[in-house]
Amino acid sequence: MTATTDLVSYEDALASYDPVMGLEVHVELGTKTKMFCGCSTELGAEPNSQACPTCLGMPGALPVVNAIGVESAIKIGLALHCEIAEWCRFARKNYFYPDMPKNFQTSQYDEPIAFNGYLDVQLEDGEVFRVEIERAHMEEDTGKSTHVGGATGRIHGASHSLLDYNRAGIPLIEIVTKPIEGAGERAPEVAKAYVAELRELIKALGVSEARMEMGQMRCDVNLSLRPHGREKFGTRSETKNVNSLRSVERAARFEIQRHAAVLDGGGTIIQETRHFHEDTGSTTSGRVKEEAEDYRYFPEPDLVPVAPSREWVEELRAGLPEQPLARRNRLREEWGVSAHDMQSMLNAGAIDLIVATIDAGADAASARKWWMGELARTANETGVPLEALPITPEQVARVTALVAEGSLNDKLARQVIEGVVKGEGGPDEVVEKRGLKVVSDEGALTAAVDEAIAANPGVADKIRAGKVAAAGALVGAVMKATRGQADAARVKELVLERLGATEG
Repeated sequence: MTATTDLVSYEDALASYDPVMGLEVHVELGTKTKMFCGCSTELGAEPNSQACPTCLGMPGALPVVNAIGVESAIKIGLALHCEIAEWCRFARKNYFYPDMPKNFQTSQYDEPIAFNGYLDVQLEDGEVFRVEIERAHMEEDTGKSTHVGGATGRIHGASHSLLDYNRAGIPLIEIVTKPIEGAGERAPEVAKAYVAELRELIKALGVSEARMEMGQMRCDVNLSLRPHGREKFGTRSETKNVNSLRSVERAARFEIQRHAAVLDGGGTIIQETRHFHEDTGSTTSGRVKEEAEDYRYFPEPDLVPVAPSREWVEELRAGLPEQPLARRNRLREEWGVSAHDMQSMLNAGAIDLIVATIDAGADAASARKWWMGELARTANETGVPLEALPITPEQVARVTALVAEGSLNDKLARQVIEGVVKGEGGPDEVVEKRGLKVVSDEGALTAAVDEAIAANPGVADKIRAGKVAAAGALVGAVMKATRGQADAARVKELVLERLGATEG
């Protein structure tokens, strides 16, 4: 079936079928070395410069488990409320693919390190949905294939392929949900919210940056439909390596519509992997999906079992950070903001930046205002993530301090932030270089007010006659004359004083 195939409308699909999802998320750990050897994991190196006999599967090369990888797996399992195995081991998952240098992947099969957990996720309207976790297990990543000469970048139609094994052996944690039932029409939203919450959790643990756009976290969306009232699951499809939150939602939605179209037409769903296309929001067929027995799993003979002591597990549990959802609810109460506002801050990636700005001395309202206002606008215009803007929370806090002490007004503060982002220096340097301090000299302000009054006699007469609202025109004239560097509130006071008028 191609992307151009007619789809059943989403509403009609949900009128006849219940969607059942399973989400498999691969998290690339931020360790310095690979899972089973000492090769560097640093990004950007020359192709095949970070490979050794062990990660290339050369005869006689023996693997050694990365201790930080095991520790990270336990932390993730604990944060997902999983049970941690007292004893587990690795297995060989056998299949042939060019980017798998050993012809098997070292993974875990029936004995994962963490199992039977859950993660509560909050939807846009505040509803909390619990996603049950089947398992979290340790494994290694594959290499990278680059298919050259074709129109799609895929192997079909390519003239040749290039292989880079730098990524082969990078530590991965695969987190697998139990079947997600009962979400109904909100299934795609639940999928997106789950991956978003999981990403926040992974980042909070400090085990990975979890940047989906860089492949550090990617999701396989398994989906099936069953007619209302039936207990047996339908045949599933697996949309592989979806790498953005929006795409997770779109992939689930498209597959619901596609499955319904096939079933309504009397067809049969093929159990297969599928590719998601960002440009169209559609999926296309990949390959027929293997069952577990097709991988011929067997215990890895070159690695000893992993048996984390209960003391170590409890020590790691005691060091876990606050759960992201609980933290957001606490901050929402402390800051006095709505659930919608907190969701907006989460979507913008602003929460940690706002917290850091408050820690640097800013008040909560000012920190939110600048990150969600001027800086969010700049990020959107430049296509740069908010946290990647060249301005620090400490610098934003300094801007708020300059506003609070009266050295800057909001208009000037925006110019200071613009200067910092453009690389002109810190806030104080930008103020000095651009000459942006508020005009606070009473003599200079009074002279500017008198000039404005003289230039606008008609407006002045209205104010003397009691039409205080007309003062805005004179305030505007003074602000223009001072290039926005006057304190508008003080200017208005002076205008009314000079004209013998009072407010109220």
